[in-house]
Amino acid sequence: MTAIVDYKAGNLTSVRLAFAAIGEEAVVTADPAVVASARRIVFPGVGAAASAMANLRASGLDSAVREAALSGKPFLGICLGMQILFEHSEEDGGVDCLGILPGCVRRFPDGTGDKIPQIGWNEITADDPRGFVKSGEEYYFVHSYYVEKNPYTVATSGYAGVTFTAAVRKGSLFAAQFHPEKSGRLGLSLLRMFIRAPSPAR
Repeated sequence: MTAIVDYKAGNLTSVRLAFAAIGEEAVVTADPAVVASARRIVFPGVGAAASAMANLRASGLDSAVREAALSGKPFLGICLGMQILFEHSEEDGGVDCLGILPGCVRRFPDGTGDKIPQIGWNEITADDPRGFVKSGEEYYFVHSYYVEKNPYTVATSGYAGVTFTAAVRKGSLFAAQFHPEKSGRLGLSLLRMFIRAPSPAR
């Protein structure tokens, strides 16, 4: 079973429908026990870091997500769901996040002439050993904040004069700043590779 974590951070239906389009039944859940028992975990997100972290802590999903991300099971973070895997975000005056990965989330600088948030398609440069993403591919982004480059960065992109992390990988954990569920053929291809990734036997 693939579990999509519901922590009141949006885009759940579009993610579930994207999995349905590739023939994978995914369950939307806010139950930490269901997350713990799932073979694969999807951690999506749209919104603000402070409210997301508050919702995770209030529901007990913070511990469930942390354990799932470190369990060796296939784990996919999307957009805000990637950002709050890191230690800290500048959003909302500064927020301590899950701390699963080292690094900080920054706001794009003002005064560059680029609209913030970035909304639209952007090309990536990638060095992903498992081939989920490749250089030259374009994906759909919606974000005002970005993850700094870090030891787990496997893809980058650029906006507002900043080269930022477009995707990270740590073992069986893969997370993307862009939205695979909104990225057409390439996004669905990424999701197919995710559900085919080896999952520990139960």
